[in-house]
Amino acid sequence: MTDYDTLTALLDARYSCRAFRPDPVPRSDVERILDAARKVPSWCNAQPWQVIVTDRAATDRFRVALQAEVETAAPAFDIDAPKDYPGVYGERRRTCGWQLYEAVGVTRGDRAASGAQMMRNFALFDAPHMAIVSSPRDLGAYGAMDTGGFVVAFTLAAKALGIDTIAQASVASYAAFVRRHFGLGEDRLILCAISFGYADTDHAANNFRTGRAGVGDILDWRR
Repeated sequence: MTDYDTLTALLDARYSCRAFRPDPVPRSDVERILDAARKVPSWCNAQPWQVIVTDRAATDRFRVALQAEVETAAPAFDIDAPKDYPGVYGERRRTCGWQLYEAVGVTRGDRAASGAQMMRNFALFDAPHMAIVSSPRDLGAYGAMDTGGFVVAFTLAAKALGIDTIAQASVASYAAFVRRHFGLGEDRLILCAISFGYADTDHAANNFRTGRAGVGDILDWRR
């Protein structure tokens, strides 16, 4: 198998895990994930990413506190959320949503069931661990973009070790709460959380896969 084959196999195997077993991940494996992810490129080699990783007890405390916050506070991101999902972007978003709903048995129009499924985001899908990913506010959009590469590398390195992940913008929608909970300064942008652990492979939420646009859909080759 070539290096390219190994990489594409990991890309194909990775998915957004929406149900985890309670088993903790050994700290040595978490550190191996971070050791791989830190090697991604960044503008001027600034390496803007910083990560808070929680063990099971700290994850549980955060999970409970976050769900309480969601019940009483309005969401507010540190960076602008999408204003809209026009055209094909909206189609992809709706397709993904309905794939999930169909997998877990949520029917169209069942607001209570869809709301309960949405709240699973804030339960971190029962993951035993979470990484809060931030970048310096002064580095702006490009610091956030560089950190996106770190998030991708984290998820792939985890998958290479048999550990599943889901990157969650939903957690970052309560950025001020995240900062308060972990004692982070206003100089850090809360970009996302990565919930991670070992997948509950029997759970219906883990039994569908989203599609990807083909090369012809994304490439504009000029001559």
